[in-house]
Amino acid sequence: MENVDLAGGPELTRDPLLDTVIDFLEDEGYDAVQLREVARRARTSLSTIYKRYATREELIAAAIERWMMENHSGLVNHTRGPNEPLHPAIMRVMGSIFEPWEKHPTMLFAYFQVRTVVGDRDLGMDSFDPVIRIGRSVMSDVDPEFVTELQSILSAVVYGLVGRCRENQIAISDIMPTIDRTVYLLTTGYQASQHNETAGTDRPPASVTR
Repeated sequence: MENVDLAGGPELTRDPLLDTVIDFLEDEGYDAVQLREVARRARTSLSTIYKRYATREELIAAAIERWMMENHSGLVNHTRGPNEPLHPAIMRVMGSIFEPWEKHPTMLFAYFQVRTVVGDRDLGMDSFDPVIRIGRSVMSDVDPEFVTELQSILSAVVYGLVGRCRENQIAISDIMPTIDRTVYLLTTGYQASQHNETAGTDRPPASVTR
């Protein structure tokens, strides 16, 4: 099976500007990142910041991307065995994604907030989308239509859960159990349909959203 490699490359050179933004995000949250104060703490100028990043959101996105590269090393080399069900394989990857975020919830909220404000493509962060990357690591032999639908459903579920967590409606520890139940229900149905197809019996379409 195909591996995923989001991290684990050469050690990153320290960047005082991005390190300062990360400190703000971890200690005080997204809204605390104000460029004048960032410049003062990083001992640089606003003009220097704007030469590197056109907007505050691009700077925040770069800092989050760097933090993920440093903290998501558990995403390296996840595979699925030849006869392993999809559910445990996907949840290993999801667990590696969310473990650092559960320890640093302000980084989780900042990640989703900056994506909501600006969008993945404009920030160049789509390569870090956990849901999309799951498909590359453990679902290379799965029906592409089902992979697309699973990604869409999981994205909606994760965004909804993170939003509720930010509003203090649920605890951050409640996110993974809900994702686990969702993945189990969707993949169990899909694999049952594949088994019926192999056995030559009638089955519902592989699509889970009709």
